[in-house]
Amino acid sequence: MANPGSAENGKLFTLEGMKKMEEELEYLKTVKRVEVAERIKVARSFGDLSENAEYDAAKNEQAFMEGRIMELENTLRNAQVVTDEEAPSDMVTVGSKVVLHDNEKNRDITYHVVGSSESDPLKGRISNESPVGKALFGRKLGEEVKIQVPAGTFSYTIVSISR
Repeated sequence: MANPGSAENGKLFTLEGMKKMEEELEYLKTVKRVEVAERIKVARSFGDLSENAEYDAAKNEQAFMEGRIMELENTLRNAQVVTDEEAPSDMVTVGSKVVLHDNEKNRDITYHVVGSSESDPLKGRISNESPVGKALFGRKLGEEVKIQVPAGTFSYTIVSISR
């Protein structure tokens, strides 16, 4: 990959995020499909399908599940995994753990920059497509970064970058 962390050809993921998506897809295809098909079969046995709430619920669940399967397959088909070997160790990319020093509050904050579908801000996992992730992306150790978020502009210094 010429530019690790570049989202030009598809969504970026950590290896961990890619594995989680693959596991979810496998579960939906092998376990959940069978469960939903059985629920539909049982609901059909109740008779009149026009007034059968169990049948309607099972069919809705099936439609949602098949949509999720298609979404996962498409995402995986276009996904790029940023591996530790490809990513520069001195630059913020997907998979980087970044310690920032908040210059106003004089405290440190740690973020793990991940792909958009892996983000969980409450656990410090921020998307490379979020305002903070975009501002940090491609930056190097020691750089001061001004980040514009809805609450205002914040000034941070990159204290460490690790994988």
